[in-house]
Order: sequence, then C-alpha cells, then structure tokens
Amino acid sequence: MQRDAAGFCRDCLTWQTGNSANPRRCSKCGSPRIARHPELSTLAIAHIDCDAFYASVEKRDNPELADKPVIIGGGKRGVVSTACYVARIRGVHSAQPMFKALEACPDAVVIKPDMRKYSEAGKQIREMMRSLTPQVEPLSIDEAFLDMRGTEKLHGAPAAEVLIRLAQRIEKEVGVTVSVGLSYCKFLAKVASDLDKPRGFAAIGQSEAISFLREQSVSIVWGVGKVTQKRLAEDGITHLSTVQDMDDADLIRRYGSMGQHLARLARGEDSRLVKPGNASKSVSSETTFNEDIASAEKLLPVLRKLSQRVSGQLKDKHIAGQTIVLKLKTADFKTRTRSRQIPDPTQLEDRIFRTASELLLKELDGTRFRLLGVGVSTLGPDEQADPDDLVDPDSTRRAKAERAIDRVRNRFGQDAVQFGINFKN
Repeated sequence: MQRDAAGFCRDCLTWQTGNSANPRRCSKCGSPRIARHPELSTLAIAHIDCDAFYASVEKRDNPELADKPVIIGGGKRGVVSTACYVARIRGVHSAQPMFKALEACPDAVVIKPDMRKYSEAGKQIREMMRSLTPQVEPLSIDEAFLDMRGTEKLHGAPAAEVLIRLAQRIEKEVGVTVSVGLSYCKFLAKVASDLDKPRGFAAIGQSEAISFLREQSVSIVWGVGKVTQKRLAEDGITHLSTVQDMDDADLIRRYGSMGQHLARLARGEDSRLVKPGNASKSVSSETTFNEDIASAEKLLPVLRKLSQRVSGQLKDKHIAGQTIVLKLKTADFKTRTRSRQIPDPTQLEDRIFRTASELLLKELDGTRFRLLGVGVSTLGPDEQADPDDLVDPDSTRRAKAERAIDRVRNRFGQDAVQFGINFKN
C-alpha cells in the first residue's frame, strides 16, 4: 500500500488511506491510535522518552503494582525521584518532598531506587535505538535523540513507521512504554514527545512550527527556568507569541545571549546536530538521613559508601571524570555544593572518597545536615583514567588493590569487601 499522509496505525502497523470510511479509526483493526501528520513521511529527528521509567520497571517486575500508585524515592525525609501516572494524577511529582507526596497520595507504594536494574533496562533500550541508526544522543538513562535521516532505504520505511515499530518492540521486550516526538529539529522533537504521554506519538512539522510555538509558554524553551520566567513575566513576556513579535536586537539588548536563544527557538530555528555520545554529564549518588547529622564520624562512612556506588557506575559505563562534586543539604533545606578538579580522570572509589572527604571536612562547622551526596563530572572515556602516580606511590598501590577488590565484588557481590570506615556508626 502507498504510504499516505493520512496516517499510520500504531497498533496493527497499517498505513491508512485518505478515503477511509472512519478516518478516526484504523481501517484494518479499528484502533483509534492513528499517527497522523501531513509531514509524517519526511520528518526524521526524534526524541524518545520512557514513561515514568523507574516506576514502569518496578511495575514490570511486580504485576501486583500495575494499578497502584507507585513512588520511587527515599524514606519519609527524602524526595520523589519519579512517580507513576496513577500517583501523578493525585498530585505527586518529581523532586517533591516525600512527606508532601504522601500527603497527596497516602496509599502510594514507596520503593527505593534500584539503579542497577534501571540501568540494565536503559542499556537494552539504547541498543535497540542504535540498531536503527548510529546517530543516537542519550540525554539520560531513559531518553535520547535519534537522527533517522538517510535510514529510509535501510529500513524500507520512513522514520515515523520505524519509530512506531521500535516503541512496540520496547514495550514487548523490555516491558516499559515510551513516548516518541518527531520533528525536523531537536527542540521541537523534545517538545513533541511530551504532548501525548504516556505511550504517545506526536509530530511537529516545519510548516506549522511558528503557529504552534506562538501559543506556547516561554517555559518550554530549554534554559528558561523559574528565575528567567519571572524576569520575562515582569517585562510582560509570558508566551512565545510576544517573543516572535519582538525585534531580535531588542531581545539581545535586554537579555543578552538568552535573548538570542529565545528569538531563535521561538521561530523553531534549531540547527544543533544529534551528537552520539555518553548519556551522562555526571554520575552521582546521594542519601537523605532519617536524623540530621553533624559529625565526621558519622558522615565519612556514608561518604565512603556513596563513593563506592559512584565508582561502580563509572566502571560499569567505562567512563571516568575529572571533577569531584560534594553536595550537602542543611536541616533548613539550604544546599551547599563544593567541587574540585583533580589532575587526571578517575573512576576509582579511593580517589573519589579521598577528594570528597577533604571537601566535606572543610564544611563541618557544627551545622547539621539532612542530605549528603557525591558525584563525578567532566566525563569522558576511561582509556586515560587513573594513570600511575609517580609522586604518590601509595596511590598506585591503593589503585591496584581496588582493582583486585572489584574482581572479588563482581564475583561475590558488592558487600563482599568493605573498608573498616564503613562499619562505624
């Protein structure tokens, strides 16, 4: 059948003709899930985003949770990492304090994050994406851009059809659902992926871009956070229609590079390429305490355990980082972030912990902390990571010892070997 702009069935995968008796339903299976757009056969830049990813993985592994509100996050003093759509309808959202989430949804099932499980599912999905095109740019564990240009001959179908088939495959083989946004540029592909969640598919074409964007809030533009929104609102700018009507020079004079950024995206102008690479800009781990802590005796063992987790993630992903970041949150919810760049990229627990502990000790002035975290940024491949230290031979010996410990942990589990500091209370 000739592929037609009238649409494509997302359930039985049949292209629809423009003269269907009931254009709102599939001519073959009767499904209402028809992907329709005049440019459906030509758009090729996609953004794929898993739906409530962590919660979806948990529901996949425990079918009894299927219809229940599920929150992924810490204990009563923690925050929400993500929530399923059942919980979201009740008012739960990411980064919300857990006590607020449970006030909104007291019957929710709260599950601590299992990053290894989520990472494994994310890797499966990433490999499926790369089977379609090498041009995959991960943004996080559960979302990525794909450039499908030039792949129609390879797959014998336009990008829209191939991506709908991919969504079906992910749902069948991985057990989670995704939403797909399709456009001619990255900005609008990402916007489109949010339009029809969950299990969504939406396209935004070049011919409609300006009229579509005209109705949108400035908040959909990358980089426009709450502070920028407030400043723009004070100047009477709340929607992109106002930005479109303004002179570019005036926007740049008022807001500098952000004004230029706004002007371009308000007109749907985004020339950025899809760049294959690592998903993570940083790797981190943090924990919220049941009771606020002020002493090094109690904080350092926690920091060692967090450093172990970060190191494990870096080694699993074959990446390393050169900036160590310490995060603290005080009892009154004020955040302190401290960082230090080290001479060479690292993925070693020992180097992460030693650097972070120096940063931590400088902050211990009697202040009580409710959260502690450590991370590594400035990431890259691990080929140049952790060279022998000619100045500090002990560092080299510790690195070799850690590699040996890794082999034991890989065989017998992460808790098979621990450092003495981990046992302090």
